[in-house]
Amino acid sequence: MDNIGIWLDKEKAHIVTLDNDSEKFETLHSEIETYRPVGGSGTKTAKWGPQDVVQDSKFLERENHQYKAYFKNLVKVLGSADSIALFGPAETASRFKKELDENYPKMAAKVKTVTKVDSMTDNQVKKLVRDFFTK
Repeated sequence: MDNIGIWLDKEKAHIVTLDNDSEKFETLHSEIETYRPVGGSGTKTAKWGPQDVVQDSKFLERENHQYKAYFKNLVKVLGSADSIALFGPAETASRFKKELDENYPKMAAKVKTVTKVDSMTDNQVKKLVRDFFTK
């Protein structure tokens, strides 16, 4: 019986697998790019500031594809799970749950909680998952 707890954000996912008496911890990096718009007219004296057009839609589309790849890798890790707990500081955990609901309904049925939790150390993540599954 595998209980899997995942603390995830946009950068990485800490995966804790509890199987009877053993505990396994691994980290999966997302490879999602950070967005830093660059550009401008090239002159500091431009009357109305930078005049280049920033292509937000292209960035957002690329980011959505990167999220899909990240979530697909997470689903591969969850293959043998009996129950799943999702934790994270931002909307990434709920976004992953939504992806499971839409594309992996059998896996989504195993999710027991989606909880917002601040950034944590590796040991804090392990303790959080152990405590969740022992209650």
